Amino acid sequence: MAGSSALGPVLAGLSDIRGWQEDFYRDLHQHPELSHHERRTAGKIGERLSRTGFDVHDGVGNTGVVGLLRNGNGPTVLLRADMDALPVRETTGLSYASTATATDASGNEVPVAHACGHDLHVACLIGAATLLANSTGQWNGSLIALFQPAEETGDGAAGMIDDGLAHLIPTPDVALAQHVLPAPAGVLGPCSGPVLSAADSMRITVHGHGGHGSMPQATVDPVVLAATIVVRLQTIVSRETPPGETAVLTVGSIHAGTKSNIIPDSAELQLNVRTYSEQTRRRVLDAIRRIVSAECEASGCPQEPEFELFDRFPLTSNDPTVTDRVRRAFTEVFGDKVRTMELQTASEDFSDIPSAMGVPYTYWGLGGIEEEAYQRAAAAGRISQDVPVNHSPKFAPVIQPTLDVGTQALVVAAMAWLAG
Repeated sequence: MAGSSALGPVLAGLSDIRGWQEDFYRDLHQHPELSHHERRTAGKIGERLSRTGFDVHDGVGNTGVVGLLRNGNGPTVLLRADMDALPVRETTGLSYASTATATDASGNEVPVAHACGHDLHVACLIGAATLLANSTGQWNGSLIALFQPAEETGDGAAGMIDDGLAHLIPTPDVALAQHVLPAPAGVLGPCSGPVLSAADSMRITVHGHGGHGSMPQATVDPVVLAATIVVRLQTIVSRETPPGETAVLTVGSIHAGTKSNIIPDSAELQLNVRTYSEQTRRRVLDAIRRIVSAECEASGCPQEPEFELFDRFPLTSNDPTVTDRVRRAFTEVFGDKVRTMELQTASEDFSDIPSAMGVPYTYWGLGGIEEEAYQRAAAAGRISQDVPVNHSPKFAPVIQPTLDVGTQALVVAAMAWLAG
């Protein structure tokens, strides 16, 4: 593989950074910050990048950080990590577990934890950026280390674009990213084509005519209407989506009324939809509107239902050529630890950045669960019960070999371009 002889000197520096990198990770894990509030995290990142020789732009998209390292003529590679945490109370029992709290958008104090692994993503990218900065004699081109805020709210990537990201950096030749997953630590999972679903949340308000619970004949009951809608919506996937296409439709919230003997005037439903093609996405969203409107008409509602889309995430669809190049580079270094990542019904906003700039990209999975624990769960047929998944209060990647492999993976993928 072109450039493989240059990898050795770059990766040889891993043992020199491992100590402070692990401490950096533990510090981030103990000090999580919610979306759009990643100021301490951003400060730590900017300080480390500046010390390593990067030109640093902070405050991009509010709290985003972008480091640029120019090293002669050659390709430009963008490596991205997300920074934000979740309103979750950590129950991992780790010595460095988070006990942090913060005030959410509603003014409530909530627990905060890195229950999705973004702290590991940051530590891996800081490590990869350092290894490449310390080995500039082995590669040529420009390296962009991009640390994105607010992935969990789905608007952090777009916020960086709207804040002029494209004017701060040279246009990349390729954009690369990874995400830690509940798979054996050390495993890497590239996948060509669609890999993470598009996501759309929808808030629906249906209007009835309230009254006394003892006199339903004098009302239009929005609770019964909401229940009917929930059942009918299930047919969109089971009866309207072709077997070869994937779609998930979940009604996660229904709210109506205040008391057992009062029929309310309205009911609110919140839905979440996951799809892997724009065609399926449109079909499902259109079907939701059609079914809800029809059920409201059948119930004699006094006014039309209201629909609001929010928390929308783009489809993540990996460029086949870029993915193949990364896979070959991974296979040469990691051997049989390279697997094909299955389709994930999770969603990401990373692709908003390369898509806005017309840049091909690929995004791979990184295993983070201790190998023996994973295999025990697999042997017992209890993976879904015993292996914590992202967003679980028990989710925390085992530091090693996850941190080493994640750092190496970013270097190996970047060097597939930068080393010629």
